[in-house]
Amino acid sequence: MSNEFICWKCGEDLINVILPMSRREECDNCKADQHVCNMCLYFVKDRCEEERAEHISDTEKANFCDYFKPNNKVFKTANNQKSAKAKAELAALFGDEVPEKSQDDESLSPAELAEKKLREMLGG
Repeated sequence: MSNEFICWKCGEDLINVILPMSRREECDNCKADQHVCNMCLYFVKDRCEEERAEHISDTEKANFCDYFKPNNKVFKTANNQKSAKAKAELAALFGDEVPEKSQDDESLSPAELAEKKLREMLGG
């Protein structure tokens, strides 16, 4: 596993992360805790897939979970932010307009977003 991690909250690169990740590890940019459910490999679709782990009520605060395994994959929110920035820069370069995404679209699941777009196309 690579030791290259990005913050689950802001998408910044986490520099000098020592494994195993300390409970007190935080992002230098946004100061978000990193030993959290949202940063764990077992945390999928807003729930823990590790059957033996205790329930954690606040998935964004540091915890003492013994099954915590940091996830070094690019996170959706960070990827979306970088993608939106790149699209805006590309559009500016060619003089095109970039369609604005509403804040509501970011909170929808892919299925809900597809349904919303379909309803808009059908006028409903």
